[in-house]
Amino acid sequence: MNAPASARADLNVSRETLEKLELLERELRRWQAIKNLVGPATLDRIWERHVIDSLQLLEHAPAARTWVDLGSGAGFPGLVLAIAGQERGLTVHLVESNSRKCAFLRQIARLTGASAIVHEERLEAVIPGFVSKADVVSARALASLTQLLEWTEPMLKTGTTGLFPKGRDAESELTEARKRWTVKADILPSRTDSEARILRITSIESLT
Repeated sequence: MNAPASARADLNVSRETLEKLELLERELRRWQAIKNLVGPATLDRIWERHVIDSLQLLEHAPAARTWVDLGSGAGFPGLVLAIAGQERGLTVHLVESNSRKCAFLRQIARLTGASAIVHEERLEAVIPGFVSKADVVSARALASLTQLLEWTEPMLKTGTTGLFPKGRDAESELTEARKRWTVKADILPSRTDSEARILRITSIESLT
């Protein structure tokens, strides 16, 4: 399928990138019938719910060149970012422990030529290798902010920026996390959901 006209206006990408994102959508629909990669209820809103929602993260880290995406699943946001960021030299490391999802990620990376490196491991095993080496770490619909900060603290303390899309409870999650850390965070609006927010974490220090 081609991206609907409404989605094309929001994407603001080159024709080549659009074609690769459309390939991603087609492959996702094909694999979904067998592998159940995403929630079936979201299939009718792939462009808004998954692609544009993922793509907006690039706006908040335009200079990033090395990106780590935790719990990448079917590639949202990491695979979308790798495709859209290819022209600016972005490399995205996709961390996913589910083998069938990793097979999908590798297939799309191969078909699109995106600079996406798949790590079929638990994130706890991967994170230490990116301390002081990643510009951005992201995670979408993976865990609470407190849990995300516990996992990524070593990266955030050494200059990595955290970008974590959250729902309507973003501010309360941030309040809860601040019981354990001093966190410098920006609460950014989402382009796809008026109630959702993106938490951009730029520094963190433990209170204990």
